[in-house]
Amino acid sequence: MISENEYAPYYKNYIEPFANNEKGIVKNLTDSQEEFDSYMRKLPKEKHNFAYAEGKWTVKEVIQHIIDTERVFMYRALSFARNGENALPGFDQDVFSMNSFAQERDYYELLNEMATLRISTAQMFCWFHEEVLTRIGTASGNPMSVRAIGYLLSGHQMHHFKVIQERYC
Repeated sequence: MISENEYAPYYKNYIEPFANNEKGIVKNLTDSQEEFDSYMRKLPKEKHNFAYAEGKWTVKEVIQHIIDTERVFMYRALSFARNGENALPGFDQDVFSMNSFAQERDYYELLNEMATLRISTAQMFCWFHEEVLTRIGTASGNPMSVRAIGYLLSGHQMHHFKVIQERYC
């Protein structure tokens, strides 16, 4: 059972639904990716560059954001798993998005990159022993365990998936 001292309170809604089911980190990662990918590949072309309001990200930018966030958190998980000593900085998702050039990318290339990245993420978590999963490091000034990151990645993807379903379609 994951403890609330393993992550910052603002991650609770991402982590708890996945930490409290019986699937485990790797199965959650693969299942959430399959559900996301299956839906997104059927999204009509006219929605790929759609933003539901002024100043909001387009669908492509949302996918790029999920990719960028997964890469940042994968590094955090690896660093904590290997007992890296340094506290890791935060990242500004808006700065990342403004500099991503997601709009210039092919929609299906973004989906392929996300799928490939998620396979890599799941593979990495496959080999983290229980002792490693409970290791805690510091990122953005807050403690976070390796396993909290694993659950967060599924929760983060599914959060944006629900937003896409509710506001973009």
